[in-house]
Parts: sequence; C-alpha cells; structure tokens
Amino acid sequence: MYRIMTADEAISLIRDGDCICVNSFVGIENPVELHEALYRRYQQTHSPKHLTIVSSAGFGVWDENKNAEGYIRAGAVDRLICGHFGAMPSTKKIILENRFEAYNLPLGCISHAIRAQAGGIPGALSKVGLDIFVDPRREGPGINQISTDNSFVKVVEVDGKEFLYYKLPKITVALIKGTAADRKGNISFDDMYMSGDALSICQAAKGNNGIVIVQVDKIVEEPTRPRNTIIPGCLVDAIVVAEPEDRDEAFTALTGSFEIRYEDWHGWTEKLDALTPSTRSSGIAAEIIGKRASRELRKEDIVNIGIGIPETISRYAEQTGMLDHITLTVESGGIGGFPASGKVFGAMIGAASVYDMANQFDLYNSGGLDICFMGALEVDGKGNVNAHRGPGAYAGIGGFANITAQTPTVVFCLTFNTKGLAVQQDEEMVHIIENGSVPKFVNSVRSVSFSARKAIANGQKVLYVTERCVFILTARGLKLLEVYPGVDVQRDILDLLPFEIEL
Repeated sequence: MYRIMTADEAISLIRDGDCICVNSFVGIENPVELHEALYRRYQQTHSPKHLTIVSSAGFGVWDENKNAEGYIRAGAVDRLICGHFGAMPSTKKIILENRFEAYNLPLGCISHAIRAQAGGIPGALSKVGLDIFVDPRREGPGINQISTDNSFVKVVEVDGKEFLYYKLPKITVALIKGTAADRKGNISFDDMYMSGDALSICQAAKGNNGIVIVQVDKIVEEPTRPRNTIIPGCLVDAIVVAEPEDRDEAFTALTGSFEIRYEDWHGWTEKLDALTPSTRSSGIAAEIIGKRASRELRKEDIVNIGIGIPETISRYAEQTGMLDHITLTVESGGIGGFPASGKVFGAMIGAASVYDMANQFDLYNSGGLDICFMGALEVDGKGNVNAHRGPGAYAGIGGFANITAQTPTVVFCLTFNTKGLAVQQDEEMVHIIENGSVPKFVNSVRSVSFSARKAIANGQKVLYVTERCVFILTARGLKLLEVYPGVDVQRDILDLLPFEIEL
C-alpha cells in the first residue's frame, strides 16, 4: 500500500548499492524534487552510495547544479547506463575523467531491455547496434577507460541470424514523475509531455522486490478514466507531492491539455523558439541544407527529424504544403504532431498520439519509418557516420542508432566543414566565401554511429546533404550525386576531401 511522504522520507527508502531507474527524456519530465532530496541525504550521511543509475534517454535539466548532477559529482554513483547525456553538463564532463563507470547504449535498446525485465526476461534482442560502436567487436558501450563491464551487450545467434543481446542490472528503485495520484494511488500523466518507460520501470522494480517512488503535482479525489492511468496504485510505494513547475503558455501547449490545429502549429513553434532561441540552427548553410533535404519528402511518409540542422526541413515542408501530408514522430512516443526542440526536446505540439517509448522504438526498429533526417559530426569515405562523440566531448547516441538502422531512406544533414564556414546564396547560386577550419569529411571517424556496410546490406538509400553538394552511398563508398549552381567541383569539393569518391 502506498504512503504519501515528503521527498526526504521517500528517498530514505533507497539503500546502498541500489539500481535506480529514472523515467525522463533528456531534459523533460525529471522528478527533480526526488533527485534534490537524494543529494541532501548524501551530503548529510554519505548514503545511499555505490548506486547504479539507468535511464533510456538520460536525465538532467541542462544545469550542472540541479537534479542529479550534485550527488553524481559528489560520488554517490558507481555506474551510469544511459542513452544520452546531453542535458547533464557536469556529468558528461567528469565521465571522461574516469570518475565512475559510464555506458552508452542506444536509447531504444535500453527501453526494450527495461520492458523485457518488467516481463521477467533478463534482456532484449535487437539488430540495432550491429557493426557500430556498441558492438563488442568494435568498441563496446563503455565510454571511459574504467568502463569495462562486458555483460550489457553480447553478440548472439538466433535461427542463424546475428543479434545483439542487451541486458541491464536488476532495477530495484523506480523514480517517476507523474501529474496526479488519486485516493487509491493510481498515477495519471495528464499534464505530462510523455509517459516514457514509466510503467515498465515500475513493473521491473516490483518484480525485483524493489520500490517505486512517484513525484506528482497533486492529489485528486476523483480518479481519472482507467485508460489515462499509467501506473496502477498497487505498484506504488511512496508518493511525493511537489509544487508543480511554472509553465509558460507555450510549454503548456505541449501537454495536450487543449487541441492545437495543424494551421496553428507555426504560431506555437514561434513561441517556443522565443523561449529557447539558442537551440535552433540558423545561417545560410543550414537553410540551403534544409531546403534541399526537404525535397526527399513524399506524401504519406512517416518521418523522424533530428535536432540541429535537420530542424530546418520542417520549415520548408511547411512552406511547400508537404507538412500537411506527412506524419512526424519523436522518440519519446509522440506521433502525428510537430516535435519541439531545445530544453523541451521530446515533447510535441498537437500530437495525435503519445504512447509508451518502447512502442515507438518497435516502430523504428521494424523499419516503420519511411524517411529520417539526422545530423552528423563526421563522415568517412566509406559512408560511416559519427554522430555521438566529438573531440574531448560525449553526448551519447540517443535514438539515432534505432532510427537509422532500418529506415528505408536516411538523409544526413551536415555542413561540409565547420568553425569559420561562410556561405552566401544569390537566388539559386551558392558561393563558398570561406571554408571552416574543422572538416566534417574525414579519413576515419572517431566512433561509428551509423554503419555504411549494414546500410548497403539492408538496401537502404542514404544521402549526405551539405550546403554545396549531395553525396549518395554506394557499395564502393560515397558518390557525388549533385553539385549546386555556383559551386566549383574541384576547388570547393574534391580538393577538400581526404579520400577518393565516385563521380
């Protein structure tokens, strides 16, 4: 039977050595009060310690002094297993200092492994991850030098086919944020951006004789409709009522609390852009890339658009009217709306449906998307892509590997180089005024996020759209497919590539 507790009382239930699974998505829907209480307890007692924390999409609020950053930095955590570390500025730095073990697995594979554990199955099989960094025959999931545990990902064969087997430590604590609890402890998510892995995390924790702690905004007398209850009260041990965060009208629009018609999407995106202006890609180069990439869209396509430069695609799709004929999706479980970005990445404007995250990755892993548009840090001559690891920096793979593994058409959107790139466009003519000092096309990528060899074997169409040209993947590597008017092939392309390409 659940009890209503303070955050400090609820956190006192956590023991040294527990494996905590956090339901969140990058920077949204974090149970901040629970994390802050855990830090207070650790400061006072140096317990709980030797923790393992698992999160499909990572957890953080883009502030190194809030949420879990404090107790991770102080030494309470021995291991982190996450799909993405982008919203955790302090944590992702000290990972590279070998302060604790840290493992990066594809977001969807963690989600499915949690769901498997909820059903009493040790792990989950997937073709996602084969021949990229997480494959133990390449690098494995360990991020730093001390992360050598080889139990999380294994190569197995089933019915003569090769898979990766993803296995997580036994989850003993669930930390969840919901909207409201009724008098029976049932948890609804009515004002949440997403439900994520919430139910599976709770089921896994209870199956392992662990505890479930839920932070809510309020207690209500009248129960919600049964279909709106995400977590039944019988699975809940502690409920913590916390003051809800203040939400601007634009953020409230992302909860689905009121209908947003298609023709109003643009207005709401402008309001959100005004709140997080630094998160949007801008500049002539990004606009050229977005306009060209958007031409790959076809009516009735089911689509995923990544953050950064790919976001410009949706604007051109809107201008041409194509946006009205496609279905956009986001990894957290939203489908049929318009994905938000920045600090609220994972939420959607006007979503038609928001279901559990594992279900979204069922769609992605099975090739249910028609096309996706992704960013890239580096591309080599074979067509392999690094999208998760920069020099001295590590954000994580997130849903990138799941999205690109089986999608029939994959479009990478990237500038030819960066750090000083200057481009001008006069009508249809593109002029490269200054090249950047950091190349994007390299002899060998630092780490493989996308395997060209697998893509060829799968029969996928793969394009690399830049501000000056378009490459297509062939069995022999990159082929120059298109050069924009005004661009000199030799000076602006061939002379800058460290490898030979097919013309």
